[in-house]
Parts: sequence; C-alpha cells; structure tokens
Amino acid sequence: MITVRGVDVRAGAQLLLSDLSFHIGPGDKIGLVGRNGAGKTTLLKALAGQERPAAGTISSIGSVGYLPQDPRAADPAMTVTARILSARGLDVVVQRLRRAEAAMASATGAAQERAMAAYARAEAQFQAAGGYAAEAEAGRLAAGVGLPVRALDQPIGQLSGGQRRRVELARILFAEHDTLLLDEPTNHLDADSVGWLRTFLLGYPGGLVVISHDRELLAATVNRVFHLDPQRRTIDLHTMGWSKYLAQLETDERRRARERSTAERKAAVLHAQAAKMQAGAKTAVGARNMARRADKLLADLEPVRRSAKVARIRLPEPAPSGRTPLSASGLTKSYGGLEVLRGVDLAVDRGSRLVILGLNGAGKTTLLRILAGHEQPDSGRVIPGHGLRLGYFAQEHDTLDLAGTVRQNLASVAPQLTDGEVRGVLGSFLFSGDDADKPAHVLSGGEKTRLALAGLVHSGANVLLLDEPTNNLDPASRDEVLGAVGNYPGAIVMVTHDEGAIEALRPDRVLLLPDATEDLWTDDYLELVSLA
Repeated sequence: MITVRGVDVRAGAQLLLSDLSFHIGPGDKIGLVGRNGAGKTTLLKALAGQERPAAGTISSIGSVGYLPQDPRAADPAMTVTARILSARGLDVVVQRLRRAEAAMASATGAAQERAMAAYARAEAQFQAAGGYAAEAEAGRLAAGVGLPVRALDQPIGQLSGGQRRRVELARILFAEHDTLLLDEPTNHLDADSVGWLRTFLLGYPGGLVVISHDRELLAATVNRVFHLDPQRRTIDLHTMGWSKYLAQLETDERRRARERSTAERKAAVLHAQAAKMQAGAKTAVGARNMARRADKLLADLEPVRRSAKVARIRLPEPAPSGRTPLSASGLTKSYGGLEVLRGVDLAVDRGSRLVILGLNGAGKTTLLRILAGHEQPDSGRVIPGHGLRLGYFAQEHDTLDLAGTVRQNLASVAPQLTDGEVRGVLGSFLFSGDDADKPAHVLSGGEKTRLALAGLVHSGANVLLLDEPTNNLDPASRDEVLGAVGNYPGAIVMVTHDEGAIEALRPDRVLLLPDATEDLWTDDYLELVSLA
C-alpha cells in the first residue's frame, strides 16, 4: 500500500518531521493527530504524492485517494454527477453516450449506422465500468454526504464551499481507492452525514489515514494512532484504537510522574550524603561517585513533555459606530437560475449577536460574502451605517494571499504596523522566527485560520462576519477562539456548525435560511446547529 522509509518533511525551510519510517497496509485505519502546525497536512500531501519529501522515500502500491482541506481543482462548469463519475472515468463515457444518442436521433442512412455503432461502443464501455449500477452508487454516496438531489445536475461553480467539499468527498469514496488519505473529512458535514461517514469508513477494506479533530469519528473508526511530536520532530506509533490510545497517554503520564518523583527523592538523598562525605579526604572520591549516580538517575528519566504553546487569540477593539452599523434590505442572489437568497432583510445593531442557520447550500456563506462586499446581490442592497468597520473571516480562507508569506499577509491588512510589531502579533499567534516567512500556501488549515484571525486584530472592526471560525483548529486553539468570541464587545454575525461556538457567542437573534426568517434566539434552536 504505502511504505515510508527515512523520510524528512519540511514546510518551506523549516524541518517539521525527521527520519520517519512506517507502513500502511490493507485494513490499517490510522488517526494522524497532533497540534496545528505539527506537520499533519504536509505529511499527508507527501503520502499522496502532492509534495516530495525533503529526504527518504515514499512508495505506494495500488491507487491512493486524497481529500485536501481546501479542494479547489474541479472544473466549475462540470456538473456534480459528472464530477463524481469522473473518479472512474465514467463521465467521459456518459458524454459519448449522450453524443451518440443525439446523433442517432438526427442522422439518417450511413450516418445513422455510424452513430449506432458509436453508441454500441460507448454503451459497452459504460457497462464495463459499472454502468447504471455505478450511476446509482454515485447517487447514494452523494446522498450519504448530504448533497440534495437538486444539486446533482448543478455546475460545481454554483455550489457553496461546503457543498463543493462534499462533492470531492463523494468522488473519492466512489473511486474505490486502495488507500484513502482524508484531511478533516467532517468539515462542512451535518450530523447525519458525519454518522454516515463513520459507518462507511468502518466497512472500508483498504488503508486509511485520517486527520480529524472530531474525536467521535476517531473513536469509531481508527485502529492505529500516529501522534506527531513537533518537539522531537518524529511520530509516536500506537497500534491501538483511539480510546485505548487516550487511556495509554494518561497511564504513561502517571508512570512518568511516579518515576520522576522517585528518582528526584533518591537523587536528593544521594546529593545530601555526597555533600557530607565531600569534606573528608578519604571519602571525597566516593562523594563524587555518589553525586554522579544521583545525576545519572535524573538523566536517565524520560524528558518532561512540555505543554504545547497555545495561540493567544484576541479580537480587535471595535471602533466607535452608530447604533446600527450594518443593515441590508431585500437581498436576493441566484446562480445559474437557482435562487440561493431571496428577500433577506437584517439589521446589525452595535454589540449585537446574530447567528445564521440553514442546511448546506441554503446561502449562509453567500450572505456573508455579500455583506462583506466580496459578492454583489442580484437585487437589494447592503447599507453601511455610521462608523462601520467590517472584519470578515472566510471559511475557505480566500481572504489570504496564498502566494505571499505569513508576514506579508498580516502587513497588507495592517499597514500601520512596523515590521517589529507585525512579528510581535504573529508571535502571539504562534508564527515565530522563520515561520513568519513561510509562504501561506504551505500552511495547514489550522495555521491559515490563525493567520486570518491575526489579520483581524488591528482592524478596529466593530462588526465581525465569521464563517465557521473553529474549523481545522485543535482543541486548545479552538478554546482560545471561543474565549475571544465571548469577550469581544462589538457586533458578530456568525455561521457555524459548532455548538460550542454558539455557547461562546451567546446570540440574541437567529436568521433561518433559505426562508430569511428572523427570530429571537432561544436554546430550542441549538438542535438545529449541528444539522445546519
């Protein structure tokens, strides 16, 4: 399947992982875990052949399917069904069938005979590739990941970011690869789709490597855990499921604490005895030996695992504004004749909290993009109030310049800062030293999230538009973001699947899409959050 020998992994000039060796075989279901920036996404790209390792070799037998965090490669004019079928080359065969059908309907004589022969060849290829059963399977997979039936004939360019990601997930599952490499596969999935994916992965017979902060997914599916340790630049390999892995971590920590306590007591006794013996000429050599024994007791202990650094995330001090800094009237938006938004009215008062709920494709991200000025409505208007200063966090990170460095990205949105101040802000978001000069395109999803949030710090924004701000974050970074959201005194409009984000936000109103119904928030709406 996949064999890794002596591999080094770098992000730009920074060495992330060194001298890795392991094998992924059929039936191995591996959870690849570690803090944001430890190298999980970079390693997965190397396993997929998207990037070359800095040293060592990665060899694979059989086909490998890779789901990146931000899939953007699909032709926007291709339909959803065609994109899924393309995983087995069936989209080309279906096109030939359709052309042959059209030719048979319009041709006569010899031309019709040629069209019939072409149709027969195309149909034989179609049946050899699985035929109508494969089309039905593609439809089942699309339904499993939560794509509505009406989306199957839509061009991909008309879909929301969450729907596009679901298409790519369905396509990879349809391909029947020998090994699957999935980077945060539950992002943008509702609760039903996450449950369906767990069941699918449990029955999947090939190799699997999954990066996920969804602990329930890991507990249900993995039988091995690879933990990336950025301090030692290596991987701890555990041949056990997620629950046993967590229990083993706790056991190991208790054992290390006991061993250190015992060794420190013994060393203290030896040092004290050595100090008494050192004064005498006859016992000085013994004292030195005793001190060496004490030092060796401590040196032989496993090193203390330092707690990983956590980004100190804060949101901007809001600039003064009028009573209603942002409002909108009669917003509508359609893509290719399909109406996404209709008649959306809203008013965002100073310091208010609004959460937007709706199924994937209901127009949540589109609404935020229109409010941020990144898209124009077909009708209606966005009305900036007195003193409005907007801050926008996009779930697809499309506010970042991926060609620029981390430092250049922050400097471009905060030009008033000196280079030293830019580096200081980046340091608080865990981009220290050479990390500031990394190109943004090599960052993991969690690092991109931190960089985008860093760009808000000195914006003075008094209205924040936050689209899934906790996606891709490890638990410690997520807690920081939620704390910052809870303490922010300005207005927030948020789209999220994360119930914890709702608890931090403490919304006072809810906007339900696609019906554009606004209501006062009550906890009765909480059950809709994970379904949205």
